[in-house]
Amino acid sequence: MIKSEHLLLEHRSALSACSACPDMKGPVVSGSPILSPILLIGQAPGDKEGIYGKPFAWTAGKTLFKWFQRIGLDEASFRQRVYMAAVCRCFPGKNPKGGDRVPSLSEIDNCARWLHSEIKLLRPALILPVGKLAISQLMPVKKLNDVIGKLHQVTYHGHTTEAIPLPHPSGASTWHRTEPGIRLLDLALSEVQNHPAWQQVCTHR
Repeated sequence: MIKSEHLLLEHRSALSACSACPDMKGPVVSGSPILSPILLIGQAPGDKEGIYGKPFAWTAGKTLFKWFQRIGLDEASFRQRVYMAAVCRCFPGKNPKGGDRVPSLSEIDNCARWLHSEIKLLRPALILPVGKLAISQLMPVKKLNDVIGKLHQVTYHGHTTEAIPLPHPSGASTWHRTEPGIRLLDLALSEVQNHPAWQQVCTHR
């Protein structure tokens, strides 16, 4: 086992034991511990992801993986070739007003150290932030229309790289199902498809 793989497994072992946020509901959820040139960052797992032990395991995931299948990777291949992380790794619980609770700033700060370690280990050539909370960790975002559909140069946790934001695939959101969201999503997926990091993972066997 090469050193970076060993360090990644050590990182994942420590991450899985994290209990820094008392209001979060475990278990910790992460994707496959793969050394990938692409890092996907979601918001936080929902109530089903802990049961299935993987990110985007329910309805939103079905939509997300349909997007990636359009540009060359089915769900199984994506999970095996792209490192899947999140702003927060545990289920925040339900919002009394409906939907999942948005993680607090302190919870986001607590979990940032895990992303920092992953950036240091992976040195990703491409980051795919999914949803406004994840996108906002990398760049200012008032409206999705302003950032989706473009390739962005970013510096994140000290690492300068490229990012292609994607909307959250939630069924509760109409953004990606109405214009201009449909057109901007198509542009974003085209940017992903043409990126050298995506082409690298698509040709990996």
